[in-house]
Amino acid sequence: MAESILVTIDGAVLDPDVPILHGDDLAAVRGDGVFETLLVRDGRARIVDLHLQRLARSAKALDLPAPDEEKWASAIDTGARVWAEKNDNAEGLMRVVYSRGRESAPVDAVVSRERDDTGLTRDIGGATEYLTVGPVPARAAVVRENGVKVITASRGYSIDLAATAPWQLLGAKTLSYATNMAALRYAQDQGADDVIYLSSEGIVLESPRSTVIAVEGKNLMTPPAESGILGGTMQQAIFTQAEKEGWQTEIGTLRPADLVCADAVWLVSSITLAARITEFNGYQMSAPEQPEDFSALVDRAID
Repeated sequence: MAESILVTIDGAVLDPDVPILHGDDLAAVRGDGVFETLLVRDGRARIVDLHLQRLARSAKALDLPAPDEEKWASAIDTGARVWAEKNDNAEGLMRVVYSRGRESAPVDAVVSRERDDTGLTRDIGGATEYLTVGPVPARAAVVRENGVKVITASRGYSIDLAATAPWQLLGAKTLSYATNMAALRYAQDQGADDVIYLSSEGIVLESPRSTVIAVEGKNLMTPPAESGILGGTMQQAIFTQAEKEGWQTEIGTLRPADLVCADAVWLVSSITLAARITEFNGYQMSAPEQPEDFSALVDRAID
């Protein structure tokens, strides 16, 4: 059985079975915080820079203090190394968590350091910052190999909402994930594996945990972040690698018909990496002649 890892931002490796959150931490009672998930492979967390850049953007959107990227990078290295040592170099799912801290802390509290009775050094009056590493869910290997059945679901708002209502936090990776989890349960109730959200105009947005990429030959296309979706770290890494290798990449509007007509459509994310859509709203998607070309591109993108 895999041995989970818990590391604080200052690099302390703690017992993962000892509680780290106070009952009034705003991560738990309000979802008032941000997070990132990183793949640990061969003892190393992948595309760390892109994840830390997005963590900083998400924190800014929530008016959280800018995360200390140097400390986070060091903690991430520690977490990946300890995970690999304790789990025979298996793939791991790393989750970085950064919340506003305790609800009971005064707004103008002076941040100070103290060691509590568990031996944990905490920021008193400050944010809560830690990471965990656990096994990659078995689902990831299955969908990498077999693909996913997907249905569309309305998100209920226009692609203009992100620009006109920044308090909706549409481009931030927040801890408030209840709606996304409800969408995934809805998909399962309908006999599907995943959802692709559509705007009120019927424009393709994203999956609750993935970015959509349509493939036509050596051309890749994905929806724009300005439409109110989370900028995908995996998508950015893939596009960067693809451009180096002579693929054409494009950020643009996609509609459901565009997905049906594409050579292939993939859901990409940091943990699953790439899952090809095999069924879309009940329609059997055609299989590309060489799906391994895209999968191999993804693997190169995270090396």
